[in-house]
Amino acid sequence: MPGTNLTREEAQERARLLTVDAYEIDLDLSGAQEGGTYRSVTTVRFDSAEAGAETFIDLVAPAVHDVVLNGKDLDIAAVFRDSRIALKHLRAGANELKVVADCSYTNTGEGLHRFVDPVDEQAYLYTQFEVPDARRVFASFEQPDLKATFRFTVKAPSGWTVISNSPTPEPEGDVWAFAPTPRISTYITALIAGPYHAVHSTYEKDGRSVPLGIYCRPSLAEYLDAEEIFAVTRQGFDWFQEKFDYAYPFAKYDQLFVPEFNAGAMENAGAVTIRDQYVFRSKVTDAAYETRAETILHELAHMWFGDLVTMEWWNDLWLNESFATYTSIACQADAEGSRWPHSWTTFANSMKTWAYRQDQLPSTHPIMADIQDLDDVLVNFDGITYAKGASVLKQLVAYVGKDAFFQGVQAYFKAHAFGNTRLSDLLGALEETSGRDLKAWSKAWLETAGINILRPEIETDGDGHVTSFTVLQEAPALPAGAKGEPTLRPHRIAIGCYDLDAAGKLVRTDRIELDVDGERTTVPFPSGTARPAVVLLNDDDLSYAKVRLDEESLRVVTAHLGDFTESLPRALSWSSAWDMTRDGELATRDYLALVLSGIGKESDIGVVQSLHRQVKLALDLYAAPEWREAGLNQWTEATLAHLRAAEPSSDHQLAWARAFAATARSPLHLDVLQSLLDGTQEIEGLAVDTELRWAFVQRLAATGLIDEEEIAAEYERDRTAAGERHAASARAAQPSEEAKAEAWASVVESDKLPNSLQESVITGFVQTDQRELLAPYTERYFAAVKEVWDSRSHEMAQQIAVGLYPSLQVAQETLDATDAWLESVQPSAALRRLVSESRAGVERALKAQAADAAAATA
Repeated sequence: MPGTNLTREEAQERARLLTVDAYEIDLDLSGAQEGGTYRSVTTVRFDSAEAGAETFIDLVAPAVHDVVLNGKDLDIAAVFRDSRIALKHLRAGANELKVVADCSYTNTGEGLHRFVDPVDEQAYLYTQFEVPDARRVFASFEQPDLKATFRFTVKAPSGWTVISNSPTPEPEGDVWAFAPTPRISTYITALIAGPYHAVHSTYEKDGRSVPLGIYCRPSLAEYLDAEEIFAVTRQGFDWFQEKFDYAYPFAKYDQLFVPEFNAGAMENAGAVTIRDQYVFRSKVTDAAYETRAETILHELAHMWFGDLVTMEWWNDLWLNESFATYTSIACQADAEGSRWPHSWTTFANSMKTWAYRQDQLPSTHPIMADIQDLDDVLVNFDGITYAKGASVLKQLVAYVGKDAFFQGVQAYFKAHAFGNTRLSDLLGALEETSGRDLKAWSKAWLETAGINILRPEIETDGDGHVTSFTVLQEAPALPAGAKGEPTLRPHRIAIGCYDLDAAGKLVRTDRIELDVDGERTTVPFPSGTARPAVVLLNDDDLSYAKVRLDEESLRVVTAHLGDFTESLPRALSWSSAWDMTRDGELATRDYLALVLSGIGKESDIGVVQSLHRQVKLALDLYAAPEWREAGLNQWTEATLAHLRAAEPSSDHQLAWARAFAATARSPLHLDVLQSLLDGTQEIEGLAVDTELRWAFVQRLAATGLIDEEEIAAEYERDRTAAGERHAASARAAQPSEEAKAEAWASVVESDKLPNSLQESVITGFVQTDQRELLAPYTERYFAAVKEVWDSRSHEMAQQIAVGLYPSLQVAQETLDATDAWLESVQPSAALRRLVSESRAGVERALKAQAADAAAATA
């Protein structure tokens, strides 16, 4: 819609003109059980710097009834257009605006989302406002630097609970009147309402008691492990308050597990919303608990960095998210009694892999992105904003020292509490505490795009003693279409020297930490020292760079990757091998051989599950087509063998069961899957519980062995919201033209599906074994995607634009069709970015397939 896309210049001008004091928001949600619209009444008091000035307030609403500015009724038809209400002839100083509107419940996870639980048929509401969606619920100056206090008054159905940023009051009748919040930004205000189940506790420290609450739907209450969640939360409170030297800044802390949530969680001040898939209905591995804990700690860190002190504009979104990511991982690694002291291994293996992938796309951008408008922000919640930024913060901590880093952070919070800042404010505080000039560091790391590659160059004499050791740094050309120039950067790294001990284990025998800068850096390696078996650059994962092994190290690692005694060097080696596979430097068949030789010795369950995903992706996309089926059969045999050999009831057993379900293909494999599902075959310790049953059902549906009647019967066993999603995915996965046409029509030709069901249908629709069946949808995708983008909300359109792109059609024809569409349609910058990223995946797969084919003849 014209006018909905706020630009940075507009926001700067509005912030120059206005100081916002307070909002009073009255919502009538008494009809929420039936849906439709609800009455929203907003009164906002603000100051104008100029008499007679003109500005606007934001509102997305199907109907506006009254707009009253300083006691004067405005002509609604004249002032309300395209999500903006024009405000003219402002007074110098105090102004008051009242807006009465009807706003809509959504089913897209944006604004005020409404969900009806099929178990109890009750409605459940929650808000999601980041980036610009508070305007869907109340009239607001929708930008982060116009902070104000917010007082919500909500009329709700009888028997409901209403939660907001302020402590929950006792209702008067069905009306809940909340106290005003501290000064916060619009996007972190929140309302959650419904007959939610609640568990309460407190956090006690230094004479202060902070009320804690955990909420979920009653249909999930039996699975809610509240004490585990409270334990992680208290650990975060202890660690953050000590490191930040600033008490938790809000009156209470609620965590609400809500349905159909698009993201992992959202840092609403004192009322964090979290996707309710984190309430585990079935057995999961410890990696899932670790991921959930990181999410919990990430959002808690935002209470200080993001909510207490907030970015002035979305250019610093990266800092907001990277800081929360870095500190949540650091808390898991360092906090006393932490269950996950290996969390930096997980970070290296998952988050940084995401960052490296994102940084090699044509959309790569500096960490500190140039955000021109809201469309730019909405597609920028990416691997650079989160994972590369957090990686660079980790390097910054190594560069300035941990103590100096947190001392600077402490000064930053005290100086800017409840205000807005820019990156320079934080860097200035860190310069004060560390004594380092960070301007050159900032320019090299935060203001340039792309990745560096570090390689060791080791020369030895005839006796195997090292005579010279150099680290070579490369800055590869940026992908076609990316802005900027390749940049060599300063890196603070550790170099690990590993040798095999008597038991055949790879043990670190030496560690060298140094600054790498420029194309060549000499390593101070003692002359005459015997060459280690393995030399691992960026050991301890201090810097952000792709790392390569020298020929001798690669030979030893290929034979002994699973023999590192510590998890982090294993993860770094696995990551390097995966990156080489994606770059076509290691053939997919050789990557498969490497994984099969080492995965049985891998103890870290998170790494094991990542390897499962990566092997399957490599075989599906990067393997030479003529060898792909042989590779998949080899992998499937291995998954079944590991499943049968795994320790009963272990995390590894469950992970291998899921890996087997994802790839089972021959009649024999599928018969095993069917037998496990119907109980005619059992594997000791393997509980085929609700979620694992659905994994088996979806694979059997995708291979044509389960029909609609059997899917419906499985849904009857699990008549829940999750069961509905799984059933929708299974239906869309069926290998028939009719199933594909029905799935496509429900997503592309209709906009009736809620966000979670749309996502499930897309997931089921795209099956890697069904390339020929899906081939006709390439043309249909390009015929439909622009109209979808122009007519749907951002979240819904992005699901379709990314999820239905013909990524499985790895052929030059797909690249040509994409290029022709980009040229003829001239899509918006945001849509162009998403489609170009998907195109880059096909291009990479083509190169990797060629490399794999070449390896077969080498």
